[in-house]
Amino acid sequence: MKQKQDKRQYTLAELTQGLDVSIRGDANCLIEGVCTLQKAQTGRIAFLSNPLYKKYLSNTQASAVILLSDEAQACSVNALISRDPYFTYSQIASFFDDKPKATAGIHSTAVIGQHCQIDPTASIGANCVIGDNVTLSAGVVLGPGCIIGEYSTIGEASCLHANVTLYHKIQVGKRVIIASGTVIGSDGFGIAKHQGVWHKVPQLGRVIIGDDVEIGSNCTIDRGAIEDTMLEKGVKLDNLIQIGHNVQIGEYSALAGCVGVSGSTVIGKNCLIGGGAGFAGHLTIADNVMVTGMTAVTKSIRTPGVYSSGVGGLVTNMEWRKNSARLRRLDQLVERVKSLETALTELERKEA
Repeated sequence: MKQKQDKRQYTLAELTQGLDVSIRGDANCLIEGVCTLQKAQTGRIAFLSNPLYKKYLSNTQASAVILLSDEAQACSVNALISRDPYFTYSQIASFFDDKPKATAGIHSTAVIGQHCQIDPTASIGANCVIGDNVTLSAGVVLGPGCIIGEYSTIGEASCLHANVTLYHKIQVGKRVIIASGTVIGSDGFGIAKHQGVWHKVPQLGRVIIGDDVEIGSNCTIDRGAIEDTMLEKGVKLDNLIQIGHNVQIGEYSALAGCVGVSGSTVIGKNCLIGGGAGFAGHLTIADNVMVTGMTAVTKSIRTPGVYSSGVGGLVTNMEWRKNSARLRRLDQLVERVKSLETALTELERKEA
């Protein structure tokens, strides 16, 4: 769906062109922005995907709402009926994205190394430093202060925001987004102790980032020790995530903020990792695994499912819930045992 940045208002028909939705109401209703259900105003469009917000639907002041067909009856305004309201919202919201658009060209303060291949449509911001033999494909955007190491390549339409650092020989795919402050390709934590002294182990691998990957701000992704660290197609990383050397993350997995993954761990495809989770090294995580927030993953997970940890280490989420419920009743259980022991002692005294 193409955006029309020269307009400030769109009809519902224009916003939904090419989308798998149906309009119940006025297809010519003009929309000039997005909003939430509870803080809506005329001329804006909202969405309903979480049942917790259904209570705001009947009184919303939005001009239109994106929702499931089952919710449409309770909607008092124009309805966009969708099988996936949140996805539909993401497509419509792009019409109103007001981030500044980069223009092609190289800023006068940028430093460009020798033998680089830079597509004329690329945009290189102020104070960028680009090493020798770097390749920037069509539509690449480098924000101010980015540093791109020697022999690195960045694929078409990828965007590095301000102050991103790529070390040498880093491979970034197409349509990748990397937020400010992220460092990719620094040395992994490789040290060998000899006669009581730590000695650095050279980190000789690369980092390979697949197409359509998004990496949040202030993440660190270490280069491989021997083989490459890899983020496959469609992986999404939140902010403040540490990826150790030789880690592999499968297609379309998503990691929330402050996750730490130790070296040589392999995370499968379509995994969801909650914020603050930590992974020991050299583990294998199956496809379609969900790890809840703050979980300590200390062993491999071979079977898809939802996992959590607490007292007793990593278990399935269902077992963790049961254990947690029992733990909350532990004090009551102790008091009951004390009462039973007192009663038993009294009974034995009487029978003596």
